[in-house]
Amino acid sequence: MSEQRRPIIIRRKKVVHNHHGGAWKIALADFMTALMALFLVLWILSSSSRAELEAVAEYFRTPLTTAIAGGDRTTSSDSAIPGGGPDPAHAEGEIARIELRDQSREAVERQRLRDRGRAEERRRLRELQERIEAAIQADAQLRPLREQMRLDLTQEGLRIQLVDSERRPMFELGSDRVAPYMRDLLRTIAPLLNELPNRLSISGHTDSVPYIGGNRGYSNWELSSDRANASRRELVAGGLESERLLRVAGMADRVPMADTAPDDAVNRRISLVVLDEWAAQQILSQGMTADPEVLPQGAVEALPDGTVEADGEDAAAPTP
Repeated sequence: MSEQRRPIIIRRKKVVHNHHGGAWKIALADFMTALMALFLVLWILSSSSRAELEAVAEYFRTPLTTAIAGGDRTTSSDSAIPGGGPDPAHAEGEIARIELRDQSREAVERQRLRDRGRAEERRRLRELQERIEAAIQADAQLRPLREQMRLDLTQEGLRIQLVDSERRPMFELGSDRVAPYMRDLLRTIAPLLNELPNRLSISGHTDSVPYIGGNRGYSNWELSSDRANASRRELVAGGLESERLLRVAGMADRVPMADTAPDDAVNRRISLVVLDEWAAQQILSQGMTADPEVLPQGAVEALPDGTVEADGEDAAAPTP
């Protein structure tokens, strides 16, 4: 009789995978929030001026107790020596900190007032532009000349360009003799320019068609200067206060208008610029280095050798 075998029982343990929780989600959310805050801070710092960065740095240098209590205390220094100086009887360290903070605040306030004044001046120049356009539009004889006028705000101020055309030239060919309609236009503009205290710059421009003798004799340099002065005389005859004039220059063919051929008729033009205060000061202080903190992009900067450097159209060429 065969031996009866006991059955083999295999027990398999059932493993139940429990949920591991959402702690990782909280950690990831905190990390992403911190990363976003970091990028936001870096973006703000990159778009801030030097004065604002100094003010921020000084804020973090100020002890919390001083910021809460207000005022400056010698006991607010983080040094074990009273006053923060090398000697308990002196307070050079604390005084330097106070002076630096005051200078930073003054720089921020100066920049704020400068920006406010510049914005107000730009608003007045825009209003002048509208009054000039309205005066031309109201005169039936001058209205056809509106298409030969280019008015825009530049880094220097309000620029009024009177451009030539083949069918209606502003001057006689190769001459500084002003056409009658050009004379009427300048004398209409003149009283409006007296409404603001701003200085005025006049520059004459020609096309690239040279004279037979080249630059050795009478050339586009002399022609552009003569036309600028002829325009000046017409403006003064129309009532412009001569004290407003700050610069009259001939630019020849060195500054053609954008997207035009050098010999295009529109390059024969007179450019009147109602200068804002900053641009006028730069012209008055030729040879002095401009403050890099207030130098607007594209504006004229006087260089030590007496030349000027700029991004603007009319400011870019040297005055002959």
